[in-house]
Amino acid sequence: MMTPDQLSNTIFSPIKKWAEASSGNWNTLLGVGFILLIVGLILMGVYYKKIGTPDERTNQIHLRSAYIILLVVVISDLIFPKEYMWQIFFLLKYASAFIAAGIFLAIQYTKDSSY
Repeated sequence: MMTPDQLSNTIFSPIKKWAEASSGNWNTLLGVGFILLIVGLILMGVYYKKIGTPDERTNQIHLRSAYIILLVVVISDLIFPKEYMWQIFFLLKYASAFIAAGIFLAIQYTKDSSY
């Protein structure tokens, strides 16, 4: 049976080989990570503003979105390798967390606005 580190290395070693093949590949991976991070932050910001001022209903929504961010960060810490390309995976970890929270807020906003 494979350990979690061995499993993560077999999954992410092709990405490592591709990114280290040229500086253009590395910069592409970095650029995609920053774009995803910005998209996630904008998505979260827009829906935080649309949901409205803090009250009993919106506080619960904000707490659930923070829980989703924490959950994605913890799961990403378990999955992503820590020996190599940790800067890129750090960026992708938070980008995916913000996008997941933004998607949750968008779904919650559409549910609330339909009532």
